[in-house]
Amino acid sequence: MMSRIHHKLALGAALCLSVAAGPACMKFDDGLEGDLTLQTNVKDWRDEVIYQLLVDRFADGDPGNNYRVNTAAPGKWHGGDWKGVEDHLDYIESLGVTTLWISPVVKNVDTDAGFDGYHGYWAQDLTQPNPHFGDLPALRHMVDAAHKKNIKVILDIVTNHMGQIFYYDINENGQPDENVAGSGTTSSVTHVNEYDPDFDPRGVQARTSLGESGPAPVIFSYDPASNHIPPMPEVFQHQNAYNRKGRTFNFDDPDQLVHGDFPGGLKDVNTTRCDVKQAMVDSYARWVELTDLDGFRIDTVKHVEREFWRYFSQKVRQRLHAQHKDNFFMFGEAFDGRDQLCGTFTKNDVPTDVELKAENACVTDGVNITGDQLDGVFYFPQYFTAIRDVFQLAQGTQGIADLWGQRPVNYGTEPQKGGTGVSPQETLVNFLDNHDVPRFLYSGKGTTALHNALLFIFTENGIPCVYYGTEQDLKGGNDPANREDLWETSYRTDGATFQWIQKLTAMRKKYGSLRRGAQKVVWATTRSGDEPDAGMFAFERGDAGGAYSVVVINSNPNHDSSPSFNGMPMKVAVAPGTVLVDVLTNTKYTVAADGGLTIKLAALSGAVLVPEGQVGGN
Repeated sequence: MMSRIHHKLALGAALCLSVAAGPACMKFDDGLEGDLTLQTNVKDWRDEVIYQLLVDRFADGDPGNNYRVNTAAPGKWHGGDWKGVEDHLDYIESLGVTTLWISPVVKNVDTDAGFDGYHGYWAQDLTQPNPHFGDLPALRHMVDAAHKKNIKVILDIVTNHMGQIFYYDINENGQPDENVAGSGTTSSVTHVNEYDPDFDPRGVQARTSLGESGPAPVIFSYDPASNHIPPMPEVFQHQNAYNRKGRTFNFDDPDQLVHGDFPGGLKDVNTTRCDVKQAMVDSYARWVELTDLDGFRIDTVKHVEREFWRYFSQKVRQRLHAQHKDNFFMFGEAFDGRDQLCGTFTKNDVPTDVELKAENACVTDGVNITGDQLDGVFYFPQYFTAIRDVFQLAQGTQGIADLWGQRPVNYGTEPQKGGTGVSPQETLVNFLDNHDVPRFLYSGKGTTALHNALLFIFTENGIPCVYYGTEQDLKGGNDPANREDLWETSYRTDGATFQWIQKLTAMRKKYGSLRRGAQKVVWATTRSGDEPDAGMFAFERGDAGGAYSVVVINSNPNHDSSPSFNGMPMKVAVAPGTVLVDVLTNTKYTVAADGGLTIKLAALSGAVLVPEGQVGGN
């Protein structure tokens, strides 16, 4: 029992769904095909600074697409759109960031269980633009306007799940039900929601008072008013495109982690199927072809098999390369503090011959799958180890050094073939907060601590990422409170944090050692109390014989500290007698005869030191 809808796509596409689908299959009658030449817009991703924004909350540029808007409720549509982003590119440019990461663009389930799909993670149709944000020309125009300002655009995408698009007809009565049974005394209480039933490793089972009766039928919803309609491309209208095991409740169970529905009824896609893999490549590569996007941020990667990431990343790169789009950056989000786990999505661990043979059964273009995967990840392990533990909780800094020491092993030292040309350990995306965690200032730490943490992510190895509103000192808590309307700030540019980020972006642009230089920790400590080095962390970037800098940070909120203990200061790589200048304050320090460097910093402050002869830039 499965509803089916066949309609012309809003983009005018007849999307080929066969395994062999490729660029030649994508036929559009909207007058747009063939008039866009793709370009490689990034030379080196380590030079970029990313600004993450939620389109619905950034700027409302077109009141004509405002429907179902309720700005009084954080979980509802608020009216932001692509025209609003385009209208405020000058604001973004003035901040100094160079790349936009925008929330998903595809059509979503519009509203469900009292909340709206304003964020973009409830996909219903991968081939249509979300009408709340505008049409395809509006999206294309925004991307083109950004490129004219040398601002690149990364698109957030989801391959793990679709939105709340069907229910499991557990009692087989042909309608979605929610039942509570049992007294709680003489019998246990049971609760079954047919949209979101608990995980069952066998698959969700149908059952009545007489017992189980096999796999529960899947019925696709049809409510156009809320856009609960069968999904597109059409392959996703087949129940076998989903794992159909119900809602994950134990994320430590590998089966639930990869095959369970995401809590809230988001239906887990069977990403081992060839037709599903190809439909994902076709759908998302087509958005690049239509708008000249520069990269993907990929949601929920740890909930998807690694074989999918090998196929998806390689086939997207190959398809775009054929159209002269190279250096396309793909980084994944694994919301997890386990560094080794996060690294499994970038490290080229060559699968066994048996595994590769099975994966290559999905390949129809003659180019076999290898071990290459994603270019980088959103660096959640550092979020927990450094941003939370050090900059918010004032713990010792040795954990950062230990974490960084594992980067070559966990993430890999070789670039992905056809990827960014840079190893994954060098293109981790560093952040303070985002739409899934409370904002940094919600912790109760003030702007001094915020500025110190920003200094850290702007000077370390990797790509810094600023969550929209950080520059305006927004301080919302957990989702949806951390998804505020930026227009409430009037887009002011005279605030201390806005100007601090301006200073950091300018400094990073001036000093190549802070972008591309090798990284070495020269001071870390387990101490966090009254000790003279409590909270100190220092690392070198670059080459002592060339472009060079050393970053020194005091994360202790209570007192001055120095990278020194028992009379032994930290040692640096540059020659004795070298004069180092803090480019933030213009303070000078001289390296001692034994290579030691003595420096004392106030609580929650930092210094960026470069050789005196490189003060103008290196």
